[in-house]
Amino acid sequence: MSKDVIELIGLVVETFPNATFHVKILSPQAKDHELLCHLAGRMRVNRVHILPGDKVRIEMTPYDLQKGRITYRFRSDQKFAEDGTPIQTGPSTPPPPSRRRS
Repeated sequence: MSKDVIELIGLVVETFPNATFHVKILSPQAKDHELLCHLAGRMRVNRVHILPGDKVRIEMTPYDLQKGRITYRFRSDQKFAEDGTPIQTGPSTPPPPSRRRS
């Protein structure tokens, strides 16, 4: 079975009960389109909290263009290009190794 999904970047506008959100699309493919989205199961299990103003990655099926599934929440310091795609930053320096005390 092929995975026929459309991945977009959006901005959470409003939250509803039962992990449901009103999201405005930022990606150029469907600019200013608004969806009703729910959290993906992996995000529910890991208890990822989403608030209005968060940028998220959405999967939507081509069969129903009014609903979607939130699969990822971007960090608040993540930078985005003009077309709405996230900018990859270079690897940061790893933290120093921890020392064991005996």
